[in-house]
Amino acid sequence: MINTEVLKVDAVSPDDKAIRLGARILRNGGLVAFPTETVYGIGVNCLDEKAVKKLCEVKNRPANKPFTIHISRVDAIREARCEVTKFAEALVKAFWPGPLTIIFKFENGKLGFRMPANSVAKALISESGVPVAAPSANISGGNPPTSALDVIKTMEGKIDLILDAGETEHGEESTIVDTSVIPYKIVRKGALGEDKIEEVWKSVGSNT
Repeated sequence: MINTEVLKVDAVSPDDKAIRLGARILRNGGLVAFPTETVYGIGVNCLDEKAVKKLCEVKNRPANKPFTIHISRVDAIREARCEVTKFAEALVKAFWPGPLTIIFKFENGKLGFRMPANSVAKALISESGVPVAAPSANISGGNPPTSALDVIKTMEGKIDLILDAGETEHGEESTIVDTSVIPYKIVRKGALGEDKIEEVWKSVGSNT
């Protein structure tokens, strides 16, 4: 058991001190729960193997299940040397920041990225300076948390910090679309309607 600190922050203009604390915890290998516009997630530096292992243990999550990388800058995708198709680029322009996770082709595999629209999430990710994996802040298989209270019920004593900014906007996880295959594939239905993704696909056409 560890002492889980809970800090209330403004959803629109979060306190700089709280954001800096959360960012420092992430850089030092700790776990921080924070809101996105969809649900609350648990952030971790995905380059820190010990921290990622701890996150998997806390969530009872399979170690081989891939994480989505949360970013605050679109440039991070190209810096990671992912292949960005015209369709993927159109999705980015249409829906980021927002409740859409996009899977890109990466070398011999794939990488998933999301740019949250939530002000707390954006500030924390930017301030941390590290790639942040942030699966939902619940035990795997449970209902995704839409408030800090939901997180406290299952994660108190297991993670370092919870940034409480009230209820999330959508209350539903992000939609996941795989752009590494043609045609694209909806991996998970979520807050962004499939019809909107299809509209972008049709606007780009076969020239992906």
